[in-house]
Amino acid sequence: MKRGFEIVTKYQDQNVHVPHRATKKAAGYDFECACDFVLPSIWKRDFLKILWALKKQKDYTLDQLSKADQVLKPYLVPTGIKAYMQDDEFLMLANRSSNPLKRRLILPNGVGIVDSDYYNNPNNEGEIFFQLINFGLKDVVLKKGERIGQGIFLQYLKADEEETPKNQRQGGFGSSGR
Repeated sequence: MKRGFEIVTKYQDQNVHVPHRATKKAAGYDFECACDFVLPSIWKRDFLKILWALKKQKDYTLDQLSKADQVLKPYLVPTGIKAYMQDDEFLMLANRSSNPLKRRLILPNGVGIVDSDYYNNPNNEGEIFFQLINFGLKDVVLKKGERIGQGIFLQYLKADEEETPKNQRQGGFGSSGR
């Protein structure tokens, strides 16, 4: 087996679909939302208060700033899917081209990278999540089975005379960083 997708254990009996390409020449595999999921608008709660205070150069507390900052964090939308691939490959996650225009949803980092050693990691079995931010005025409800993004398998190259890292993945999402 070279590369492909599997359903993670906790979604085995929940009618989750393995990603597929929509057309014969499509590069990306469409990922679906594993369950109903609400993406709140960033324009709610304390975020507007801080924007107003910054614009008017008013005083604000660190607590207010912290609360506003939390509103801007992306939400991790579950797919119920894990991906296996060769050691010199990765899965690039990209937003659907219609999401920003029609639904006001963006991937805050532009793309996501799923490394080959993320598969079956001990923290979350390698489940793939899409980080999304809703910059629209209203909450967006993603329904189970709705397409939320796409994944493209790619091969990568290594630099000449690179010292091979000795670290091994210790956990799940974002765990390879320091």
